Amino acid sequence: MQERTMRGIFPILCTPFFEDGQIDEASLRRVVDFNIQAGVHGLGIALASEVFKLTEAERERVTRIVVEQAGGRVPVVVNTGAAGTDLAVHYSRAAHANGADALMVMPPNFMGASNEEIVDYFKAISDAVPLPIFIQDTQMVPVSTGLARQLADTCEWVQYIKVESQPVTAKVAAMHDEMGDRLVIFGGAGGGYFIEEMRRGSVGTMPFCTQPEAFVEIWNRCQAGDEAGAREVFNRYLLPVARLSGQGAGLYFGIHKEILRQRGVFTTSKVRSPSSALDPYTAAELKAIVDELYPTPVS
Repeated sequence: MQERTMRGIFPILCTPFFEDGQIDEASLRRVVDFNIQAGVHGLGIALASEVFKLTEAERERVTRIVVEQAGGRVPVVVNTGAAGTDLAVHYSRAAHANGADALMVMPPNFMGASNEEIVDYFKAISDAVPLPIFIQDTQMVPVSTGLARQLADTCEWVQYIKVESQPVTAKVAAMHDEMGDRLVIFGGAGGGYFIEEMRRGSVGTMPFCTQPEAFVEIWNRCQAGDEAGAREVFNRYLLPVARLSGQGAGLYFGIHKEILRQRGVFTTSKVRSPSSALDPYTAAELKAIVDELYPTPVS
């Protein structure tokens, strides 16, 4: 069995764009450093990175930049799921070639797939690329405990699972009870149930990348047995943003990019089309939150 050492806070990075939609490399490098300097344990490139809006060349470029800027300080996990097996293998090989430390793979969902087809899909990726694989369990494509166990038993490199299908906390508990040491469990869903997930057996979370200091402090407090203190940090720093951004995917991207812009990490808060602009009420509410929590931009 491969050693499974990844645990802790693995934020999913937003991809910064200039107003013309081109990738802003300097801001991408800044968000990598911003998160690493906050003490995170890893980084992710995934759905919250708008990978589904990137060309294949851009996906590779973003991976190269993040891996280069991370410089081995933390592992980098790259989402390589696709609608077809061959394409997912292609994305996975490209991520490996560009320095990724692990893959995150969602089952194919465009046409739907049987459990047998999903096992074949994951096995093809596992056989092609010698990197640890996170199963991505989402509300779009939930992965049952039985299927997760089958994937772990069949595919050498399927070693982790990111759980974020509802009910999240119950799903984490069920996975923990079913998997034993077959799969290492991470939470997702923006980190909204991070503390509850750790009670039920998760060893980390893959949240948004705009407030890494808060997530790291919560992690450190929980590891020290100070769950009450962790809850105070969660309620003070994360809950206001989670309430605002949790109203739908259309707001999620814009809100988190605007936080990064206001904190001095991103140059713009551009989200690639299709996207919804923040309405004046939400924009004002967000500014008030950021002004209160983070009055000084990061250096």
